[in-house]
Amino acid sequence: MLKKLFPFVKGYRLTSILSPVVITVEVVLEVFIPLLMADIIDVGIPAGDFGYVLKKGGLMIVMCLGALVAGALAARLAIYSSNGAAKNLRMSVFEKIQSFSFKNTDKYSTASLLTRLTNDITNIQSCFQMLLRMLTRSPMMLIMATVFAIRISPQLSMILFLAIPFLGLTMFLLARAAFPRFERMLKQYDGMNARTQETLIAIRVVKAFVRGDYETERFEDSAAALKKAQRAAESLMIVSSPVMQLTVYSCIIAAIWIGGGHVLNGTLTSGALMSFITYITQILMSLMMMTFAFINFVISSASAKRICEVLDEVPAIRDNDAATELLPEDGSVEFRDVSFSYSDNPENPTLEHISLSVRSGEVIGIVGGSGSGKTTLVQLIPRLYDVLSGSVLVGGHDVRDYKTDNLRAAIGMVLQKNVLFSGTIRENLLWGKADATQEEIDAACRAACAYDFIQSFPDKYETDLGQGGVNVSGGQKQRLCIARALIKQPKVLILDDSTSACDTATDANIRRAFREELAGTTKIIIAQRVASVMDADRIVVLDDGKIDAIGTHAELLETNEIYREIYSSQQKGVA
Repeated sequence: MLKKLFPFVKGYRLTSILSPVVITVEVVLEVFIPLLMADIIDVGIPAGDFGYVLKKGGLMIVMCLGALVAGALAARLAIYSSNGAAKNLRMSVFEKIQSFSFKNTDKYSTASLLTRLTNDITNIQSCFQMLLRMLTRSPMMLIMATVFAIRISPQLSMILFLAIPFLGLTMFLLARAAFPRFERMLKQYDGMNARTQETLIAIRVVKAFVRGDYETERFEDSAAALKKAQRAAESLMIVSSPVMQLTVYSCIIAAIWIGGGHVLNGTLTSGALMSFITYITQILMSLMMMTFAFINFVISSASAKRICEVLDEVPAIRDNDAATELLPEDGSVEFRDVSFSYSDNPENPTLEHISLSVRSGEVIGIVGGSGSGKTTLVQLIPRLYDVLSGSVLVGGHDVRDYKTDNLRAAIGMVLQKNVLFSGTIRENLLWGKADATQEEIDAACRAACAYDFIQSFPDKYETDLGQGGVNVSGGQKQRLCIARALIKQPKVLILDDSTSACDTATDANIRRAFREELAGTTKIIIAQRVASVMDADRIVVLDDGKIDAIGTHAELLETNEIYREIYSSQQKGVA
């Protein structure tokens, strides 16, 4: 995992290298300070040489200030490098998510991807920052302080050779037991975020049905589950601090007890013993810092694993090596014996043996019961999913022969769930064509029957829609989405039940505008209302993933029972 994440340090490698270099200066200065202290205790004070004490004491102050400056600079460099690497990683993960097909995004929940982009990368950032500092400081301090401690007293140093292996084994066992618990904790984060996101998105429904208390209880359950997972994970790691402190104080007590005897028999000076105790503290504090870094590494390893899952995910829809800059010549669409399954299981197909040829400029209506495969069928045209077998052709070429950007640029699609983004009406419309002129915007809005209500707003196209288009009605939102698709001037226009929130008069006006102004564009319309497709050139009736019938409105009324039932039920509803 570290090898995979290392390239994201690009652009911040110099500061990542400088931080350990500056830390080395800090450690060297700190390690020599106890020697100066020993000289003061063993030489200056017994001799009553105040000048010697001032000289050595002044040098200690200079070294302390140097270590302070070096430590602060190293921390700044580490923070700068970790923030930059986290930015690169976030950008890369977000770009990878953008390359996902619908099938890939179906695999991960939105909340999970959001947690990975935020909480998980923050964990990695924190770990990287700590590693830049502690991975250099602690081992170097451990080695240098140990060397100086052995030089002072090889016998007393045996205390360290008992303490270090004990601590190392303890930390290893704790980390091995804690890692799976941290993985479970992060999954609980996903669950809580998913619950929160769902509730906040549907807050109007929650309030309309007075379900605030119910949602609060559900969130409380999620928060409690997360708390339980956190407690299970962290209960192991908090043991490390008491174990570390017990070891540190035990070593200091042993050094004083044994070293005091050496001082009394004259084999060790008081200054040397004080220096040795200081080195013991430095050594064990280094081990403590290494332990904290190790704990952080364990937590971030679980996060890094989740990030690598996203980075390693292979997009289900990719341009073939043979794909060229080919552009659709016209809006013709053909399904050749197409079968499709969301699970890639031929035994569980969503669509079966679909064969349909659509001429360029033709208006095709698609009707059928819920779950009949209407939306799935049209999503194969812009290659949002790939077929299980057979082929889909646009402009006379298999959709897999196009680069996906070129294919989708020629197809305008208004999805079943209308989505508008935070920003102005103009900003949302320009998603269809970034360089659209005002004339093109006006023409698209008129065709979508959106121009009049836009002009009724005080700020017109500069009206802020709010998050998700909360400032407009459902029908207005649908018309804005249609206008956004029309600005592309597509060769194929797909409307997936996109006028369901519009009144029948507006629906009729939109269809009339399509006939008059988009004569050369192929229009494929999925509708629940027969009135929305009854004047189509042909109507396709789907049933259980298969084509049940194809014909005009009049033909289907005479020959197809499913269509006749749909039409009759809607006429009764009108009556």
